[in-house]
Amino acid sequence: MGTDDEKARRRLSRTPPRWATVAVLAFAGLCASFMFTLVVPLQAELPRLLNSSREDTTWVVTITLLVAAVATPISGRLGDMYGKRRVVVVLLALLVAGSLIAALSGSIVGVIIGRGLQGGVTGVIPLGIAIMRDILPPQRLGTAVALMSATMGVGGAIGMPVAALLAVHADWHTLFWLAAALGVIGLVLVFLFVPEDVLRSPGRLDIPGAIGLAIGLTGILLFVSRGAEWGWTAPLTLTSIVGGVAVLLVWGWYQLRTADPLLDLRVAARPAVLFTNIAAIGMGFALFASNVTFPQMLELPAETGSGFGLDMVGAALIVMPAGLVMMVISPLSGWLERTIGPRPLFTGGAAAIVLAYVFVLLWSSEVWHILVANLFIGVGIGFTFAAMPMIIMRSVPANETGASNGLNALFRSVGTSSASAVMGGVLAAMSVEVDGVALPTREAFQVCFWLAIAAGIVAVVLSLFIPRQRAAEQHPSLP
Repeated sequence: MGTDDEKARRRLSRTPPRWATVAVLAFAGLCASFMFTLVVPLQAELPRLLNSSREDTTWVVTITLLVAAVATPISGRLGDMYGKRRVVVVLLALLVAGSLIAALSGSIVGVIIGRGLQGGVTGVIPLGIAIMRDILPPQRLGTAVALMSATMGVGGAIGMPVAALLAVHADWHTLFWLAAALGVIGLVLVFLFVPEDVLRSPGRLDIPGAIGLAIGLTGILLFVSRGAEWGWTAPLTLTSIVGGVAVLLVWGWYQLRTADPLLDLRVAARPAVLFTNIAAIGMGFALFASNVTFPQMLELPAETGSGFGLDMVGAALIVMPAGLVMMVISPLSGWLERTIGPRPLFTGGAAAIVLAYVFVLLWSSEVWHILVANLFIGVGIGFTFAAMPMIIMRSVPANETGASNGLNALFRSVGTSSASAVMGGVLAAMSVEVDGVALPTREAFQVCFWLAIAAGIVAVVLSLFIPRQRAAEQHPSLP
């Protein structure tokens, strides 16, 4: 850390215990990641519960992914400008508001609006990492960042069985009341234990840049998340991808020429940042591939030859340990990051994910095979998600950490959305009818595993192009 960073830390207006600050930020991260799996157990029942078509109810899931992807880099920039703690408070307040709207609504419109507001809270994860960078000494930063990064998998993994239990034994509105309560708890804890930050980047919010980024990303994410349902060559699908790419090209041209851009693309183009962000797509894809395929394999009837016949809660409990592994190994991730540097940690994590899918490709005839593969995925995601923000923070100036980590989270979101669309398309295309219901074949799951292996291999190769960094390196400053 540079001298300026140390001076800024001493200027912090109040200093609650650092362990408490880290714990509160991790709790906020858990709340954010829980929102992605909150309604997963309800997906099959949503058309009946909301009296809507299946096509319309898919927006209950899709809108959260879209808003999260668009809001995360924007909230990161707002945090750099106006204070990261202040923006974290706003995002948690939006989580509470969205949860209340959905909890009090009986129509699909209200639920979709509420789920959209819930998606915005995803920005607390990169903002939390940036806050840690501001307040922690270098020797403790790696472990704290690893813990915060782990929440991206832990919240969803722990939340899935909780959501499944509530979906089975309580009214579906209870899920949103729970989300609102978590948001309120998070708000109180942030006010009590997260200090006001003073490391800010003066300037104004680039409104045209924010609008352009939102439109461009929405087009691309609609393509990857809804293309299989609309038809990959349908006019609406092609308009989404062509329009999204065109808007982003114009947006990039504008960002390079405006005096106070939303994102400094010159910083984002640094090799360490660029290769890490592209590799993040592969990691997001690999993570969500298991979230899509493993629960379905576990819940499909055993008579089909491709399933194990577990109920919703049982399947969630088999998937959950991967998230717990991410949390448990976060101290190890921090130690490895300090010892060998973040790039080898990233490479090793990506390789572990490849091995996990190779394992399940060869052995998937018993429930424990899925459990073992999922534990390996937990280790791989834990290492890679801990390494990525550290690589980026060592490659960007202090006043860009919020926006840069937000951009990295965006690339992961593109990977998860792509996995959802691609895996869903493969499982739907390679299915057979059993008692009038189309169910995926074993070959469909094998194709999904091969795709995840390919994504993991690409991430491994890209990680080798990231410049090697050691813990002793100073954070660069802009020329």
